[in-house]
Amino acid sequence: MLTDQIDLYLGLGSNSGDRKASLHRALEMLDSALGTHYDAVSDFIETEPWGFESPDLFLNAVARYVLDVPRGTDVSRLAHSILDKCKAIEREMGRTGSPEYDDSGHRIYRSRIIDIDILLLGDFRIDEDDLKIPHPLMQERDFVMIPLRQILNGHI
Repeated sequence: MLTDQIDLYLGLGSNSGDRKASLHRALEMLDSALGTHYDAVSDFIETEPWGFESPDLFLNAVARYVLDVPRGTDVSRLAHSILDKCKAIEREMGRTGSPEYDDSGHRIYRSRIIDIDILLLGDFRIDEDDLKIPHPLMQERDFVMIPLRQILNGHI
């Protein structure tokens, strides 16, 4: 079977409990769920909460996974499968609730034990109601761009 390799970049963040242990646990669970060990992981960086107030700082990182994907794979289906795995890990680690929005339609952010976002999946673009790749807000977030650039520039 012919396969292609696709780079998957995931953003991880935690600002509740043992943040460092949560990031390490999420990476272990992602390795298991994706069937491969991450190819690169950035430094863990401490950042202020984005989009809400909290006295608890975040610990953030980006991980790159190189996926062997059978040629002809439906990329949207693959991306949704990855999203489902990420959300299952978040739930298993104790994240509760689903996204909330205010009256004007803006997302309400809260503290969390773990957050896993799909940032990039190769050079594919997905624009669906429940999934957008590249992540539409990543350019606005230093807590994503600093560790992402660290990997992309080979500074790991």
